Amino acid sequence: MLRSLPSAMNNLGKPEIASIQLRSLKVISALGRGAKGVVFLVQTEDGELLALKTILRASIEKNKGSTNSEYRRIYLERDVLNSFQHPLLPKLKGVVSTDKIVGYAIDYCSGGDLNSLRKKQTEKMFSDDTVRFYAAELVLALEHLHGSGIVYRDLKPENVMIQENGHIMLIDFDLSTKLPHKSTPEAPQIETAKLSVQTASKSKKKNRFSRFNKFRNSEISPDDSIHSARLATLEFDPIEKSNSFVGTEEYLSPEIILGNGHDFSVDWWCLGVVLYEMLYGTTPFRGSNRKETYYRILSKAPDLVGEATPLRNLINKLLEKDPKQRISVDEIKGHDFFRSVDWDLIVQLPRPPFIPAPLDEELSILKGNKEIDVELFVQGVFKVEEEEHDEHCKMNSQANHGDEINVTQIDKFLVF
Repeated sequence: MLRSLPSAMNNLGKPEIASIQLRSLKVISALGRGAKGVVFLVQTEDGELLALKTILRASIEKNKGSTNSEYRRIYLERDVLNSFQHPLLPKLKGVVSTDKIVGYAIDYCSGGDLNSLRKKQTEKMFSDDTVRFYAAELVLALEHLHGSGIVYRDLKPENVMIQENGHIMLIDFDLSTKLPHKSTPEAPQIETAKLSVQTASKSKKKNRFSRFNKFRNSEISPDDSIHSARLATLEFDPIEKSNSFVGTEEYLSPEIILGNGHDFSVDWWCLGVVLYEMLYGTTPFRGSNRKETYYRILSKAPDLVGEATPLRNLINKLLEKDPKQRISVDEIKGHDFFRSVDWDLIVQLPRPPFIPAPLDEELSILKGNKEIDVELFVQGVFKVEEEEHDEHCKMNSQANHGDEINVTQIDKFLVF
């Protein structure tokens, strides 16, 4: 059962947020768990399948007054999701609130994530044509976010889901932030980024994708302090930069590691890492530990093995260490790698590279699962997690071995 829930965004013309009663949902299975909560596959009384992201209420309310608390992050993500009206971004279906948990329901993607799909390929990597399709949709999704003033900051294959129709959907926006416009009355100078020249007479070309074969990493908690700095491209009006140290280790941009402030261009760096991973089956700067990974990100060029191709050229431009010189969205869309892409029609492509199995087949597989008590499940998961964390901190304190921090890796789960 759904009912309207007041939202701070209603006054801005955004849709009201529906309240979902937990008892009205049929819990089919636990899809995954992460650092902050558990995701369940649920079914409404109307038969709609949703992904329900749940978090312990106690974990977000213990530091409710803190500027950088979990409370702030959860409600920022809720409002961001409620603002989306885009085929490649999730829609907020409603929120769940009990004495023990809070959560929200979004579209369920039956195709799994891009990382799992890549690993199912014969050589655990995609062809250029498949990379082109997913890359083009990622560009459109990020462009939409940036146009709304949102920097995503956590692009990685695990956060790129495959919808029932085969198109992508970005998930997990708890590391995202909105970059406010500068308050200074003086208009700052903006460095001019090279923009691709597109003639008006250029004829539209339909996508000529060839036939496709059918086919983590510790997260850094955000600290959303903001300081003024100028935007180095012409993508948007002058905005402030974020000085947060946030993201996933192997996908962090140099400017985040250096703490120099960052803007939308961090997402284009992450796109470069994702494209490299889709092409080669590994990330470009992975080291044996965090310190070495950061060193490689800051000092090493990506190893683009193979003949020179438009895809390798694009990856190289995206992985430019100086954000002021990094390729912009206009240059990306005008790049030779996307020459065959019709940007207006890509999201309507009827036959993407991979179409998930019908939902009926998936539901029949999950039909025999035992009934799940969501509140007890989430409490059980994070009681164990908290005990392990306390013991881990105790051991580290006793060892007192210096600057390396051991971070528990959470694999095969949606991390948020």
